[in-house]
Amino acid sequence: MGSFDVLLDDERAQLDAFLEDYRRAVELTLEGLTEEESRRRLVPSATTLLGLLKHVTWMQRVWFEACVGGVSREALGLAQSVDESFQLTGDDTIASVLAAHRDACTRARAVVADIPLDTIVTGHQAGPRTLRWVMLQVLRELAHHCGHADILREQILAARG
Repeated sequence: MGSFDVLLDDERAQLDAFLEDYRRAVELTLEGLTEEESRRRLVPSATTLLGLLKHVTWMQRVWFEACVGGVSREALGLAQSVDESFQLTGDDTIASVLAAHRDACTRARAVVADIPLDTIVTGHQAGPRTLRWVMLQVLRELAHHCGHADILREQILAARG
């Protein structure tokens, strides 16, 4: 079911559907690419398609497992900074980063499953937030990075000739 098929008066279902749409969209930007293409730097920053997926994986773990779930970044084994979250290792592959993203999404769904949107969560370093705010923030970040990923993918495909 697509996000537009959800009843308009069901805010939670709509938020969940939009999150799922963007999670899938960012994954699809890697479809059919080689490992080299997924790591190709096309902008002055270190941003790559694979690095973007690694970052959105980290971002969702920070917001859902740390902020909502209350587990520290250290305990989760997460990078401590945004910049570090984009960095690829020699072991990172399209398959491994996709698997980590899908695992993070599964964990995120489980963390928020039974929590009402108005619940105050306290695991963020900037202070308390509602679950609704967290979900909207994640949605905003996913949409933002999907735009980046679409442009990078377009450049990669154009370079193929």
